Amino acid sequence: MAIDLGPAEAVIRESLGRVFPAAQIVARLDGQVVLSRACGWLDPETRNRPTRPDTLFDLASVTKLFVVSAFMSLVEQGTVSIHDPVCTTLPELAGRRPIRPYEDPLQPGALVEVAPGDPAEVDAHEVTFFHLLTHTSGLPAWRPLYRAGGPAQALQMALGTPFAYPIGTRVVYSDIGLILLGLAIERLTGQALADLVRERVTGPLGLVHTRYGPVGGDVAPTELCAWRGRRLCGEVHDENAAALGGIAGHAGLFSTAEDVAAFGLAFLDGGRPMLSPATVSAMTRLQAEDGALRRGLGFALWSPDPETSGHPFSQRAFGHTGFTGTSLWVDPARRLVVACLTNRVYYGRDGGGILAFRLALHREIVRAVDGIAGA
Repeated sequence: MAIDLGPAEAVIRESLGRVFPAAQIVARLDGQVVLSRACGWLDPETRNRPTRPDTLFDLASVTKLFVVSAFMSLVEQGTVSIHDPVCTTLPELAGRRPIRPYEDPLQPGALVEVAPGDPAEVDAHEVTFFHLLTHTSGLPAWRPLYRAGGPAQALQMALGTPFAYPIGTRVVYSDIGLILLGLAIERLTGQALADLVRERVTGPLGLVHTRYGPVGGDVAPTELCAWRGRRLCGEVHDENAAALGGIAGHAGLFSTAEDVAAFGLAFLDGGRPMLSPATVSAMTRLQAEDGALRRGLGFALWSPDPETSGHPFSQRAFGHTGFTGTSLWVDPARRLVVACLTNRVYYGRDGGGILAFRLALHREIVRAVDGIAGA
């Protein structure tokens, strides 16, 4: 029986031009492509440049999965352990640190307080790579590194930041933690992060379209950036990644939905030739939990919250989202991979539309797949 993805395609059509001007969606079932769509326009005002299957999208935080995979390859070869203190590689992350509120990235002038009433200090020596990988490090979610004055100053700000909560007591998704992971990879190997990701992840998997920016050619534009004073196209949207030269552990990669789906498929197939099955198992099983937030190593895991984008999948599912409107979800129970790349920030930073779109798209794809099984 053929899979009926008409309702999923209707969700895409209804969101195009409203939630995002351009998108690529690829779904693979048991390795086979069952949905592949490139839709919309790279110039939505004039509509002269249609989105193509090889159009590059800014992955935003989906970048983190590629960086974590590169790090885990170093763990496999014995270069580092996930239980090593981060300060053994980054000695700047040491000493007593105060716990303080941090700046809200979406509400200028507002502060985020994670741990009111908790101890006033932590010992940064106690942060391990496990804490960075599970977002339990105590580090703040975000800091305005791009205001620091340059790449060296931005890194120093990340390394010297106050903490947001006691180490290991909460799950707080942290760009700062992944920025430090990317820096640690460079210190451990003596190689540039972009080279390591290419050598250990995108190269072995044959992902020819996946690379750090700046990139040219057929690229989906993102936001009219107030800080940079221009519409961004081919340069990383994330301000902190831009301040770090465009290459960072938390953001900076550009890719296609086809490449991102192939990356996800590698985790269904035991990780080879990138990682071992044991490493994939560790990355995709529960390692930390805080209410409805469930984390593996690098990956977000299925959440019982019915409004999260991964909820329609099975309870074994794992994935990640990106602020520009990107996502990857992998459902081992269904042998299903869904990669969705959009440039939703073209219209601004309000996230309500993309959250509803992802949830609706995933629901319809799952219904279609389950319809085959039940036929």
